[in-house]
Amino acid sequence: MSETAATDQLADALRAARVLPVVRAGTVKEAVGVCEALAAAGLPVLEVTTTIPDWPDAAAAVGRLPETIMGVGTVTTAEQARAAVGTGAAFLVSPCGAPEVREVAERSGIPFLEGGLTPTEVIGAARKGIAKLFPAHVGGPAMLKDVLTVAPGSRIVPTGGIRLEDVPKWLAAGALAVGVGSDLRPGPELPDRLAAVLS
Repeated sequence: MSETAATDQLADALRAARVLPVVRAGTVKEAVGVCEALAAAGLPVLEVTTTIPDWPDAAAAVGRLPETIMGVGTVTTAEQARAAVGTGAAFLVSPCGAPEVREVAERSGIPFLEGGLTPTEVIGAARKGIAKLFPAHVGGPAMLKDVLTVAPGSRIVPTGGIRLEDVPKWLAAGALAVGVGSDLRPGPELPDRLAAVLS
């Protein structure tokens, strides 16, 4: 499959999922447990970050979960990108512009969600596939809406400082999907919180 086709396929999966969990944890075991719980709650697209100690082990384990799409986030160097590809990552995510990461992703034929904050950065990244708006809380949904006004059709995933309950506002502003990190923790209340947000 070409990188363009893979990006379109990922975009469809993100659009359907609406929420992209950004998983940070203190151990591999914790990260895998969190991802298992999130997948069981109905969130099949998961981002495992390089901030997790021994993250390649976590990514490889999460990548083996059934009916999930695992990507690696906070990828900022070519070395990290190559390691992520080696774990079986279906996509890579960076919080900033990272040409060396894009080069590895393109060679490997997998999508790259490149990060940016300014309209120039975000629109530039979106022209190459899917952009990550980070840190999204700085400009809020209004900023995303403004960017999409001048670059309609751009596929953008806002991430950073977003509460689960605020996801509908971002989707209404035109987000492809919304990255949620620390506010998305497994627990008995998670299914009800997700239902309230995504119903």
